[in-house]
Amino acid sequence: MSTPHASDSAAPPDAAEPTAAPKAVLQAVQQALDELAHLPGALLPILHALQDRLGYVPEAGVPLVAEALNLSRAEVHGVISYYHHFRSSPPGRHVVQVCRAESCQSRGAEALWAHACSRLGCADSDHGATNADASVTLLPVYCLGLCASSPAIAVDERVHARVSLQRFDHLVAPLQTQEA
Repeated sequence: MSTPHASDSAAPPDAAEPTAAPKAVLQAVQQALDELAHLPGALLPILHALQDRLGYVPEAGVPLVAEALNLSRAEVHGVISYYHHFRSSPPGRHVVQVCRAESCQSRGAEALWAHACSRLGCADSDHGATNADASVTLLPVYCLGLCASSPAIAVDERVHARVSLQRFDHLVAPLQTQEA
């Protein structure tokens, strides 16, 4: 009889379990499940509810949602990572969105995006980033509905049209000076 090797042994029972979630996260997930899990195609409404309540979809909520909807964690994670709207980490105190759709691109959105990354101290990422002091999260969006008035941005969900680099600076200046 051979001696089992360490690699032959099963993983610890809690290896696949999520890290302990804060009570507020668990409550938000349970509330969303209670309200929406009965709907056909409930995954997106549940993820939207979590994003609305918490500002992001916490990793600790993924296994709970997956189990309630009889989906794999990979399926839930795939939906979260596919849609740019969903965040998997808390946003900064303020959220700035720069439209990167075709109309805005034709009117300078790429230069505006590069300027925004530099001005706000956020990494240039296709999925957005939060700056070091967590004052601002910069996100790309793919239409704010102001195509005739491009380029457009949203600052804390308030949309602004015909945004030049100078106007951008004016709009975001107060965000970096405000306290949490």
